[in-house]
Amino acid sequence: MSQNNEIEAKTLLPKTIYQKICADFPVKANFNQANYYFDTQDELLKKQQISCRIRIFADHAEQTLKIPGSLTASHTFHEAIEINDELTHIKAQSLVQQAQNQHSLIFNGSVGKYLQKNFPNNCTLWLQTFSKTHRILLIGPKDCELTLDATKYPDLYEDYELEIENSNPDLINTILTKLERDYSFTQNSTNTNQAKIARALLHKN
Repeated sequence: MSQNNEIEAKTLLPKTIYQKICADFPVKANFNQANYYFDTQDELLKKQQISCRIRIFADHAEQTLKIPGSLTASHTFHEAIEINDELTHIKAQSLVQQAQNQHSLIFNGSVGKYLQKNFPNNCTLWLQTFSKTHRILLIGPKDCELTLDATKYPDLYEDYELEIENSNPDLINTILTKLERDYSFTQNSTNTNQAKIARALLHKN
């Protein structure tokens, strides 16, 4: 189990700008991931701005809760408390298959403990939607890591996103400002801090 406070700038990009940024910086890692999103039947987690997912990589997996953060670092960035439990690849695939067969799940581990403590009468979850992401980690300006995601949804819609995650909000702001200037994009209400789960729900079949 791990728990961390996540502070990040999230910006949806045009495909051309996404491709140019990917080409301009050294690559640290390059991989695919599948994201499966869960909620109660009455969308209780959504109402509390909590997201729950199982994420499957090539050889491992994890289950995660994202809980709204305190917004003490910066009101302009996305902030959340993230609770993670590692899963074996086989266990994650089994859980997802169970959910895809119209069955409910009760999560174990730290995620399950949080749900049982805070939603004792309604912690049974159902698969809501999914997305599949090709993620590239880059070494950006000032050695700050950049995350570039190309994500496809159930209706085959695809979008492109820049994430800059760091414990130092001032560094995030410096890097974001530089990238906005160098690549001619601007954060606005339609492209900033748009959660993947919300986009996946928008583009579900």
